Amino acid sequence: MSQFTFPSPPPSPEAEAFRAEIRAFLATELADRAPIDRAQSWNGLDPAFSRRLGERGWLGLTWPKIYGGHERSALERYVLLEELLAAGAPVGAHWIAERQSGPSLLRYGTEAQKAAILPRIAAGECFFCIGMSEPDSGSDLASVRTKAVREGDGWRVNGTKLWTTNATHCHSMILFCRTAPVDREHRHAGTSQFIVDLTLPGITIRPVRNLVGEHHFNEVVFEDVLLPEDALLGREGEGWAQVTGELAYERSGPERFLSSFWLLVELVRALQPAADARAEIALGRLGAQLVTLRRMSRSVAGLLQAGADPALEAAMVKDLGALVEQEIPEVARDLMAEGPPTPQSRAFAEVLAYTTLHAPSFSLRGGTREILRGIIARGLGLR
Repeated sequence: MSQFTFPSPPPSPEAEAFRAEIRAFLATELADRAPIDRAQSWNGLDPAFSRRLGERGWLGLTWPKIYGGHERSALERYVLLEELLAAGAPVGAHWIAERQSGPSLLRYGTEAQKAAILPRIAAGECFFCIGMSEPDSGSDLASVRTKAVREGDGWRVNGTKLWTTNATHCHSMILFCRTAPVDREHRHAGTSQFIVDLTLPGITIRPVRNLVGEHHFNEVVFEDVLLPEDALLGREGEGWAQVTGELAYERSGPERFLSSFWLLVELVRALQPAADARAEIALGRLGAQLVTLRRMSRSVAGLLQAGADPALEAAMVKDLGALVEQEIPEVARDLMAEGPPTPQSRAFAEVLAYTTLHAPSFSLRGGTREILRGIIARGLGLR
């Protein structure tokens, strides 16, 4: 049976000093950003803002300097992430590239791949999307049907990826696909990852609009796309181990419990000058849950810094975080009594409507609740 552990992260005076610097920057940079725009959280897209972060040395914060990084601690990076998210900064352009594509390249990439790509990510000039999910597959990643077949000095790819976030704004994709026939006794075998230039012939990107009408998601179709030999990331046939290894980066960060945070901010404003006892109890409970999740999430950051593989702990943070993210709109709707509209209540109502329409996705992205709880159950020896 695996053991879940959430040790206290090591103290980091440097991270707390960094926090003040970040807040001063954001106070100026986001001074005119409207509440409804801040509510987009990590879906907010502004490539110019991402480049400004890169210019300040705030992307690739923990990476080696030889690859454009800054060799700072995982806890300093954590402080940066939570301050950006709490302020509603538009981080969506660089988010996936910096959060997981870069670390995957550091771990599995060749020297040529790392030297060519990582400095551009750190500069805010290269954005990545993830090619994992497929039509009719649900959360069963092992049922991947997109194929890469060896041809000459490269690979020919055919298949379709779905729910691909911001693909129309990205330069590259890390593609998870099958490179060997399905072995029904070992379904995870025979898969590999590739770095795909999204401008290659044969790639078609089609929008998938969400309930709000926004175009974040995409369908990406590969029709006889030719990839060079050096597009392979890591070793052929080891894609499953690689793709599951990167999920700790995707599931454990503060984005997994701060997606509804700006709604909570607007709720507190709308309840002023004084909340009643029922509101105080509800806000206190939500605050306690967020503080607990933050403690767990910071613990995972400390484990990652120490070189551990906290995939089980990350799954728990993601599952519990989604519960709280989805509860905040329900609590907000229940607490906000109707009355004469004020500037605060108008902003609250707009943010509430936006967050409510997005909330169903919080327990889908990054792994459904059922998948996460299966991982947690295995970790506890229950299945």
